[in-house]
Amino acid sequence: MTEAALQRVREAVARLRREKAQAGAAAVARRADVSRTLLYDNAEARAVIAVAMTDAGGCRSEILVEQDDERGATWRERALNAEDALKAAHAEIRTQRTRIGELLGQIRDLDTGWTEEAIQQITAENAPFKQRVRQLTADNRTLDERLTAARSNIRF
Repeated sequence: MTEAALQRVREAVARLRREKAQAGAAAVARRADVSRTLLYDNAEARAVIAVAMTDAGGCRSEILVEQDDERGATWRERALNAEDALKAAHAEIRTQRTRIGELLGQIRDLDTGWTEEAIQQITAENAPFKQRVRQLTADNRTLDERLTAARSNIRF
């Protein structure tokens, strides 16, 4: 009976290894359908479980190392991406500062005072345009009145 139970313990440990599950005494006892007391009292069963736990611990530590490497790689990639984004942001800031400087220069150029002579010249050039606008407004009003009269005649 003990040999059959030990065989079931070995098979349960092998299944747990294949499934990459933790091979603790409780899990092995459930899988092998034996009591935990048998596992603790029997030296050979204790040795099988100890070897399985040691192997699983080694595999587990390898898995943890791989996960840490993956996490480190993702952090490295994020850091590199952040560095690239920072460089792009600094370049954009430089471009915008240059553009702002150019626009401020243009504003200063526009704020320069007008000379009395320039003001008189512009006013003189504007006078014929104002006269033309008054003439076109009057013509438009006349044509509008004629249109209204024509519509009124057509109705009657």
